[in-house]
Amino acid sequence: MAYGYETEWIPKTRLGILVKEGQVTSMDEALQSGLPIREPQIVDALLPELKEEVLDINMVQRMTDSGRRVKFRAVVAVGNEDGFIGMGQGKDAQVGPAIRKAIDIAKLNISGVKRGCGSWECVCGTEHTVPFEVEGKVGSVKVILKPAPRGLGLAAGKTAKTVMQLAGIKDVWTRTEGQTRTTLNFAKATYEALKRTAVIRTTGAK
Repeated sequence: MAYGYETEWIPKTRLGILVKEGQVTSMDEALQSGLPIREPQIVDALLPELKEEVLDINMVQRMTDSGRRVKFRAVVAVGNEDGFIGMGQGKDAQVGPAIRKAIDIAKLNISGVKRGCGSWECVCGTEHTVPFEVEGKVGSVKVILKPAPRGLGLAAGKTAKTVMQLAGIKDVWTRTEGQTRTTLNFAKATYEALKRTAVIRTTGAK
């Protein structure tokens, strides 16, 4: 779903031009091209079924010479529930614009997620869980994702569960450390763990 793009998109980057011209037709191709995603419209074009979830909205205050200034910070996750996930945060004096900024940043941070059937308890062969144990750490929060058998569901806290659902993970065991009540760090750590599935695959590929 696109937010705030009422006029025709005129790409300004090389990847944007390739997508607009139809030379890059999938998100896998875009990520493998090595070109940075700097326009959210690229993601809109390649993943039109993308969904957004607002994970947290906080009011932040800052003292300036002119007095106290208040802004809202929104944390948003985006995903197509089929192997792609992104996360971002945005700030603005109003809630709506903060959410829209966060959505755009989340799209720029889109990442592929490798899925599989990595649990020794399950041999179904479908892509329903993480293929191997992965870990993400942000601040004091550490999230470890372990392959789980089909049908278990997401054994995770609410924030981590939302992020994994958007990525298309259906079953997983999780272990967490640190202040998981801090929504931002909990969500980021889960996102970083999911990104590791693709990073490890890329590193091992010939």
